[in-house]
Amino acid sequence: MQPAPTRPPSSDELDEDTLAFVRRVFGFARAGEAAELATLLGQGLPPNLRNERGDSLLMLACYHGHHDAAKVLLDHGADPDLMNDVGQAPLHGAAFKGDLRIAILLLSHGAQVDTAGPNGKTALMFAAMFNRADIARLLLARGADPFRLDADGNSMLDAARRMGAADTMELMAASTNER
Repeated sequence: MQPAPTRPPSSDELDEDTLAFVRRVFGFARAGEAAELATLLGQGLPPNLRNERGDSLLMLACYHGHHDAAKVLLDHGADPDLMNDVGQAPLHGAAFKGDLRIAILLLSHGAQVDTAGPNGKTALMFAAMFNRADIARLLLARGADPFRLDADGNSMLDAARRMGAADTMELMAASTNER
């Protein structure tokens, strides 16, 4: 017989020292403190620890452009496809920010190129919307589906048009005409 799963404690159930420690850990991810994270992960810190918004340590490191911290987390087993509470994975954050180096790192550690949350938006859609042509090229080269639609029936080309993203509109139009 397996033990019943335990729920995480609420913030009301944690003492101030524990809350301070957790805040410090998430601060390390936001600030890119790779050595501190490596030490804590080596001592058993769960690599998929998430905050109250569902953001993982990896999501925060990636979103803030901290390649070394993201690599440490990935090397310690962080899930590159773990989504936050709004259905975004770290690759979505890299696409939004236009961080090609982080996107390559995530893909090389197994991030799925077409992962989408409940709204159906993929990293390619984020890249298209925010005119991140380099990220869009990378995702297309790694097999992203340029014909995929989000939950509202919009394509990445629709998203690029709506946002006035000229570079990715041109790239998306060329990609969809090639097939």
